Amino acid sequence: MPNTIGSDYFLPTETVKRQTTSNDSLGKDAFLKILFAQLQNQDPLSPMDDKEFIGQMATFSSLEQLTNMNQTLEKFVESASQANLIAFSEFVGKEVTWHEMIESDDPLKDPEIIEGKGVVSSVQFLGDSVKITLEDGKELAPANISEIHHGNGESPLVKASHLIGKKVLWMDGEQEKSGTVKSVTTKGGIISVILDDGSVVESKKLTKIE
Repeated sequence: MPNTIGSDYFLPTETVKRQTTSNDSLGKDAFLKILFAQLQNQDPLSPMDDKEFIGQMATFSSLEQLTNMNQTLEKFVESASQANLIAFSEFVGKEVTWHEMIESDDPLKDPEIIEGKGVVSSVQFLGDSVKITLEDGKELAPANISEIHHGNGESPLVKASHLIGKKVLWMDGEQEKSGTVKSVTTKGGIISVILDDGSVVESKKLTKIE
């Protein structure tokens, strides 16, 4: 009577099926583990033929290529995001005109379109979106920008920086004072100069520049 190999030595079909279906996207490492398990537990009297083994290896090779391609695409997307950030960063310091549509609570009324101008102070990437912040604190999306005023490419803050080192006169109530500009700052869209004595003066209060 010929010797037979009991089914206890085989890899249960249910186990393999469970391994392959537990994840819709099978990684190459998991694929190799299943393939090796099949080889170790195959029936010695009916081993996997060459064509089947070659087919399994071809599948593994294709899976590995797809994995490498996916990694390459991820790097490409990351590089594209960095390029977009650099492109949008050119908005910083430029005056822009923006429009924003405000939906009415009344469904019978048309949405209100408001318009404004401001100088871009920062650009920030938030996932797949871009947030553009103006010097007055207004936050916009690129779609809200309707016009870019290039001018000479200098923001009001940069222009004010030319005052550094110069002597200025300004009015403090009824008294005229003077000082040398050490630095400039902006807050809420208002440009101020910081003098050598520590005084902070709004630029609109300056009466003379020497």
